[in-house]
Amino acid sequence: MTQSHPRITKAVIPAAGLGTRFLPATKATPKEMLPVVDKPAIQYVVEEAVSAGLDDVLMITGRNKRPLEDHFDRNYELESALQKKGDAARLAKVQESSDLATMHYVRQGDPKGLGHAVLCAAPHVGQEPFAVLLGDDLIDPRDPLLKRMIEVQEQRGGSVIALMEVEPEQIHLYGCAAVDLTEDADVVKVHDLVEKPAAADAPSNYAIIGRYVLDPHVFDILRKTEPGRGGEIQLTDALQQLAADEKVGGPVHGVVFKGRRYDTGDRGDYLRAIVRLACEREDLGPDFRTWLRSYVAEEM
Repeated sequence: MTQSHPRITKAVIPAAGLGTRFLPATKATPKEMLPVVDKPAIQYVVEEAVSAGLDDVLMITGRNKRPLEDHFDRNYELESALQKKGDAARLAKVQESSDLATMHYVRQGDPKGLGHAVLCAAPHVGQEPFAVLLGDDLIDPRDPLLKRMIEVQEQRGGSVIALMEVEPEQIHLYGCAAVDLTEDADVVKVHDLVEKPAAADAPSNYAIIGRYVLDPHVFDILRKTEPGRGGEIQLTDALQQLAADEKVGGPVHGVVFKGRRYDTGDRGDYLRAIVRLACEREDLGPDFRTWLRSYVAEEM
């Protein structure tokens, strides 16, 4: 018999990173605003949160991130110009981002890592469970990962992380989970976590990807967490403590994701994400796929 737990309504999106891998494009433009086809990456993430029923969104920002706030705000001058032109289609696209959710913003100040960014959300979240979505991971809306994670958290309590099986030689790029199977094929019990281990030291090939549903007790742990790998306060280190002692904030479970994920945090994967999403668009796909086949045949 499953137990009912408080309903989750709030999403936290850390967006204070410097985007150094995309310099010089990110010198003056937040990496979250880089377009993926014709929408900035951050809009896909907010849309995912809203689709999962989370319409209260807190974005953790930093210096030079004002365009994020502007994107989700109204632009009356642009809307008026489009109205006068009778361009209803583009007007709807402009208004879509400002009508998505109730948006809140807080500055991280000194960027001390993901764990510190999540801790900045404590006053807004309070004592409620909440979701964290990282902007580098875009999850295809046809694969409702976050909805499944919320369902698991509401049934089992504690915290839930998204896991994906990767090749052993890639595990050093991710946080890694040691797990036990459960009665649900896509759910595992997490009993240990390691941040970016060498392949020989990894307890499994289950990698943490950028979706979390967290018990608010994580804030108490983060306040006491010392800087870890890279000199930053690691969310993985706090989750490891939760996994080790269920009395603190409940168990930690993982949802094993086997759907479509687009990684926009790496330049090569960012380009591949654009190609994949463009190919699947009804308005762009047919012509783009034809051109792509021709280009590959002629140039490759």
